[in-house]
Amino acid sequence: MVAKVIGHIPVLNILSTLKNSAPPEYEIYNFPSNSSERLLAKLIAKGYKVTTINQTYEHCKELAKIQGLIVINGDGTRPYILEDANANEMDIAIALTTRDDNNLIICELCKKKYNIKKTVALVNDANKTEFFYRMGIDSVVCATNAITSIIEQQAFIDEVETYIPISEGKISIIELPITANAPTIGKKLWEIDLPKEVIIGCILRNEHSMIPRGDTRILEGDILVVISGDKKELDAVKELTGK
Repeated sequence: MVAKVIGHIPVLNILSTLKNSAPPEYEIYNFPSNSSERLLAKLIAKGYKVTTINQTYEHCKELAKIQGLIVINGDGTRPYILEDANANEMDIAIALTTRDDNNLIICELCKKKYNIKKTVALVNDANKTEFFYRMGIDSVVCATNAITSIIEQQAFIDEVETYIPISEGKISIIELPITANAPTIGKKLWEIDLPKEVIIGCILRNEHSMIPRGDTRILEGDILVVISGDKKELDAVKELTGK
């Protein structure tokens, strides 16, 4: 598989985007930041063939020092630059510049002119997300939403005692303490509006453990062993603790 990545995005979002796609054989990145070299070198070390498109000539000279990296100096919104990068051979295009309009242009060119199967774009304005999808972009990464997600994930980690991801994160098991302010205290399990992908597999109460049923009530001080699928653990924590 061949992938084209054009633009700049924080490392966390890059890895998240790639993790949700089939591992590509070729990737093209364009990073105007000085922190890009380590990521590009890491991808090359993993066996990816990487080409970077960058408008800044001086930065291109620095990038060219990375062994195995193909560097193109130019504007990724220009068709002739994309042709130099063999865009017609790519399977994934990821536009990650700091300008939303450029990211849309890049993805539209890659999909409609070069028949690239999958396009991914960064948007800085969350209000544009739906518009990008309507324009045919396959996946839209919002920088603001990504930062919010990081904050929420940290809050989630602070609430749980144990977090165990299973099967590459598709399933998770958490131990969740029920504190005095939890809205679920005194409620039966069937009264709690949990996502259908979440079950409470066990309740640790004092020094005893019990397998709950639908009419089991949640008490203050309980530790719930929650099994979650489809990354619904954050929703479960909010429903069970109110936080």
